[in-house]
Amino acid sequence: MAQIDTPALLVDLDALQRNMDAVHGRILAAGLRIRAHGKAHKCPPIALLQIAGGAHGICCQKLGEAEVFASWGIHDVLVTNQLVGEAKAERAARLAGRVRLAVCADDPAQVEALAAAAARHGTCIEVLVELEVGQGRCGVAGPDAAVSLARLIAGHGPALRFGGLHAYRGSAQHLREPAARQKAVEEACARVREAVAALTAAGLPCDTITGGGTGSYAYELASGLYTEVQPGSYVLMDVDYAANQPEPGAATLAHALQGLCTVISAQEGRAVLDGGLKAFAVDSGLPRVLAPGWKVASVSDEHTVLVPDPAAPETPQPLAVGQRLRVLPGHCDPTVNLHDWLVAIRGEQVEAVWPVAARGALF
Repeated sequence: MAQIDTPALLVDLDALQRNMDAVHGRILAAGLRIRAHGKAHKCPPIALLQIAGGAHGICCQKLGEAEVFASWGIHDVLVTNQLVGEAKAERAARLAGRVRLAVCADDPAQVEALAAAAARHGTCIEVLVELEVGQGRCGVAGPDAAVSLARLIAGHGPALRFGGLHAYRGSAQHLREPAARQKAVEEACARVREAVAALTAAGLPCDTITGGGTGSYAYELASGLYTEVQPGSYVLMDVDYAANQPEPGAATLAHALQGLCTVISAQEGRAVLDGGLKAFAVDSGLPRVLAPGWKVASVSDEHTVLVPDPAAPETPQPLAVGQRLRVLPGHCDPTVNLHDWLVAIRGEQVEAVWPVAARGALF
């Protein structure tokens, strides 16, 4: 540990394993597939650990991420997003010749481009109809639109295969109270059931119904509707997810992801760390420093300023220049995307340095 230069991003391997065991065990016991979301870590070695730990495959948000994971030998990938344009359709068709690739669609133009590219390359792309289930983002509006798009996909066989529905209620993930998350998922499930009934009546069975995340997967499991769930942040955790009240009896997930910073200035009532906005994302709030009695006051490009926390029960101990402190990121996904490497530790020993190989894979 003493040889790690700062700022750095650490992964506590013991905490990661406990998180994975808890979440995977619960999902597998319910009889569903695990499709771990690679966008949380963008790190193929973590994805390989997740697959070894029972994940059926991974999902990601960008085709570029899928290409990186495929290059590391991961052979079952779902892009939980819409691909638009001939260039992306061509890349998807080529990738489908190497891995089992599924993508989402909510518009005929996306389907036509994918079909033409897959036909040219002699490959098959699985396409899921994305259903709008209350997220207010992507997705067709209801059962009739779902049937129409599924028919179009199925009509382009063998270049395309209709795989089912993508039904993700992302806004449910960070509702703090379990009852609120459950209500949001139940509302989503009502829309999914209507769409499934319409698709089945049209002779278009849904082999896959996928969605859910770290904050809500327990309710997708309980629905009896979903066939797989997509937790991502669970394996790392962050301050924002930790603010959720857990479901009764659920395991508390540990902060496997931690920043390591050095105090570069220490004045009376103030200390400054060497990691700032280029080390920690703050879209979901400020990071939290693991120094009793201290709190993060502000974050700028290259600095995090600490001040005594008046609400803390402890009297803060003075901090000294050169002292190293752990910092918990507010939001793990964009924080990881700021780093080239994750330093995998066990206790006070470094076991590996893992590349964030899909960093910057934005297209």
